[in-house]
Amino acid sequence: MIHQFTFNHYEVNSYLVVDSETRRCAIIDPAAEASYEDEQLASYIASEGLTVDCILLTHAHVDHIAGLRQCCEAYHLPVTMHHDGRLLLQQAEAYGSVMGFAVDNMGDLEVVEVDDGDKLAVGDMEIECRHVPGHCPGSMCFVVPQDKAVLTGDALFHYSIGRTDLPGGDYPTLINRIKERLLTLPDDYRVLPGHGMASTIGRERQYNPYLS
Repeated sequence: MIHQFTFNHYEVNSYLVVDSETRRCAIIDPAAEASYEDEQLASYIASEGLTVDCILLTHAHVDHIAGLRQCCEAYHLPVTMHHDGRLLLQQAEAYGSVMGFAVDNMGDLEVVEVDDGDKLAVGDMEIECRHVPGHCPGSMCFVVPQDKAVLTGDALFHYSIGRTDLPGGDYPTLINRIKERLLTLPDDYRVLPGHGMASTIGRERQYNPYLS
């Protein structure tokens, strides 16, 4: 089961990937900005009797990590991310001041690094990590075969793709990696992006104007 929250003034989609049998879960992109958003996430986890196994980042842009420190401290867990995103994590406070996020320095958080092809256990479920840079360094997508879904962060959106004009962005890289690492999934896999509405791999393959 995958449960979606939409947090902060950038309307970021945060997700809980839940193994319904073991009641264990992963938090993807903890983006809660306000205290009531933190409470919304924590209350859902508590009311459902869930145990958080890991906190995963699709990427470390500040809008996607506004609630990261609170989650790491609340659940006594490191953040799991790609190595190439660590500089963005360290610069979160500076980027936040520009983008309207009052976040603390996150450079001291404990980090567990993952790379393309790594597989993570959440209860009895498996999450596969796929490295899809181009929007920014260290961008990861997470495939959940049990739910026939892929969480794409800001790499792939409904009929669109992530912007590539920010530091570390690269348009050809993003297009190539989407085609190599995402469009190779079955057509019926749901695309759960970091902003906006969901789609499917089949729809994106057929109708996304950037991928034709």
